Amino acid sequence: MLQTHLLTTFPWLFAEATTAVASGPPGLFTHVLAVIVYSVVGILVLGTCFWIMKRMMPFSVTKEIEEDQNIALGIIMGSVIIGMSMIIAAAIL
Repeated sequence: MLQTHLLTTFPWLFAEATTAVASGPPGLFTHVLAVIVYSVVGILVLGTCFWIMKRMMPFSVTKEIEEDQNIALGIIMGSVIIGMSMIIAAAIL
C-alpha cells in the first residue's frame, strides 16, 4: 500500500525503481527511499516548529536555560519537542 501511494505521489522519483532490480527483494528500494524522504521531512518539520517556538518567546531561550539554569523552561521546551515528535510520527504512520 505504501509503495503504491509513493508511486502515485512521487512518480518522477521512482522512474527507475519500477523496473526489476537485480539485487534485493522487490520494492526494497522504494521502501528505503520512503524512509529517507519521510525522515528528512519529519526532521525539517520538527526543526521548524522548534525555531518558531524560540522566536515566539519574548526572551532568549538559550540564555534562560544555560546561564540562568531555568529548569522549568527546559522541561517546557523538551515537552514541545516530544509532543511535536509524536504528532509527526503519527502523521507519517
